[in-house]
Amino acid sequence: MKIKNIVYSTLLVVALFQQGYSQKSKVAAADKKYDNNSYVDAIATYERIAEKGYKEEKMFLKLGNAYYFNAELPKAEKWYSELIKMNKEQEPEFFYRYSQSLKSIGKYDKANEMLELFNKKSGNDKRAKLYADNKNYLAEIKANSGHYTIEDAGINSVNSDFGSAIFGNKLIFASARQVEGGSKKVFSQTKESFTDLFESEIGADGKLSEPKQFGGKEINTNFHESSPVFAKDGKTVYFTRNNFIDGKKGKINKNTMVLKLYKATLENDSWGNVTELSINSDEFNVANPALSPDNKTLYFVSDMPGTLGQSDLFKATIKADGSLGNPVNLGNSINTEGRESFPFVSPDNKLYFASDGRPGLGGFDIFVSKIEKDGSLKEVKNIGSPVNSSQDDFGFSINKDGKGFFTSNRTGGKGSDDIYKVTEVQCKQKVEGVITDSETIQLLANVKISLFNEKFELQKESKSDANGHYSFESECGKTYYVRAEMEGYTTKESAVTIGTITGVTNLSIAIEKAGCKLVVGGDLAKCFGIKVIYFDVNKSLITKDAAFELEKILDVMKQNLKIKIDVRSHTDSRQTAKYNQTLSDNRAKATIDWLVKNGVDAKRLTGKGYGESQLLNKCTDGVDCSEEEHQANRRSEFIVVSIE
Repeated sequence: MKIKNIVYSTLLVVALFQQGYSQKSKVAAADKKYDNNSYVDAIATYERIAEKGYKEEKMFLKLGNAYYFNAELPKAEKWYSELIKMNKEQEPEFFYRYSQSLKSIGKYDKANEMLELFNKKSGNDKRAKLYADNKNYLAEIKANSGHYTIEDAGINSVNSDFGSAIFGNKLIFASARQVEGGSKKVFSQTKESFTDLFESEIGADGKLSEPKQFGGKEINTNFHESSPVFAKDGKTVYFTRNNFIDGKKGKINKNTMVLKLYKATLENDSWGNVTELSINSDEFNVANPALSPDNKTLYFVSDMPGTLGQSDLFKATIKADGSLGNPVNLGNSINTEGRESFPFVSPDNKLYFASDGRPGLGGFDIFVSKIEKDGSLKEVKNIGSPVNSSQDDFGFSINKDGKGFFTSNRTGGKGSDDIYKVTEVQCKQKVEGVITDSETIQLLANVKISLFNEKFELQKESKSDANGHYSFESECGKTYYVRAEMEGYTTKESAVTIGTITGVTNLSIAIEKAGCKLVVGGDLAKCFGIKVIYFDVNKSLITKDAAFELEKILDVMKQNLKIKIDVRSHTDSRQTAKYNQTLSDNRAKATIDWLVKNGVDAKRLTGKGYGESQLLNKCTDGVDCSEEEHQANRRSEFIVVSIE
């Protein structure tokens, strides 16, 4: 069982199953190891039995769970597959774990099938809702990817190395590596040493020195220490440890010690005065501390009563005297029925955390949410690859310069968990495009272009060049409004959301002439965007909507007394040709009559109906067409036949 999962050890209570015949004593021994959380031993026993052909549904479940909680998801998938072959009727949680395991070997389609089953069986589980609301999550993760580069930190051992924090020019992290003269005691769940805190100096070139133990015996004990975080004054460290202080240890039961949070202070270049935090209990786990940039809030993970899932993120106010307020659950905007852990708050007040309860690439993925001034948390986003992988990724931290670290057990690492450097790819974006005449498609020079932010505050101004081109530097991920203005044209404003990786976001704008040039053969209907003069179905009476459109034509004719118009009415093909011809004739006549009644000399108007004789598309009799295609054929035209 990976050290990062210690906090969940008390959650893995599984009922003993019925043993089978000649293998009964061996299975019973394995069960004891399993229920004592000694997963490495249990796995070995179960697998030897399975390799002899022994099949038992609950044994396969325990094998799968043992590997799942030991963060070896590909092996968990093997045994979960055997289990579902035996019986497809399993508890809802099985389908979620099986899905996570399938993702670890790239079987996302089948993983999604398991999520569908989980969704059906789990009722109101938020994990199911998150998947149901975002089945396109892989595309979303892909869009969020590419914002970081990663590399091996260069300090990893063959054991577990994880949970790092920056302290001055040093990286402080937890490791299960053996140290000379240290305790030989081995943690039964991992067959590795108990973890201690180590330090490594960060050189000017970013390289890390050979690690050595951090903090002395006041910090490191014979039990687990991990996940440190330092106050900004450099004189206080918060860290996770088993329930052990002043030579005494506490337990939940005979098998499992809880995790608690402690703090130590720096005096005369020595760490000491280790004290237990008030939010701890002998009845539940509290671990993985993080501090807000102002050091006024402590974030942490716990499975205390009131937890929404297997473990939740909480926060507590740090008072002026250093004491803590009551724990506050971060709520269901962050927490799920799964496992949330390893919080970190960046200098720009973003909460990063690991979760296996949200749609991801497999195992723990790292997510981020912006903390608002009122303390509320905005939309949660998966930070994508290459930081996230099909395995467990957690313990993310980053400084104001965009450099940091995270932990992963991905393929290719040196140990069971490894620390990686992460560097934020600085996003540089431009919004650019060309301005054209909407009718002629001509490129327009000297168009005034204004850039506004999402609050409509003016940011920049420019003019299009000889090729109609404009360009503005812009911030990645922001929404802007681009306004195009030119004399003789109607001003147009378009919204654009800038990309989140370095590149160019294109926004070309076509603007319309403010007036409409009268030319023989031109159609006034196009000038004013009149597609059709609407009549009631199968009637030729002018409706209120039709009168509004005709008012535009009437105004032009009153302003231009020498213009003459030919009114043309067209129908679609969904009646007989004879019927449509008569209907269109009547509508053309009704249109002319309305114009005459409203003051236009009848000598300036001609017109007729064309029925279905001049269709604009394929929609003749017997051809299956959409309503939109038929609509294109139902049109009114007001053709200029004379200007003088």
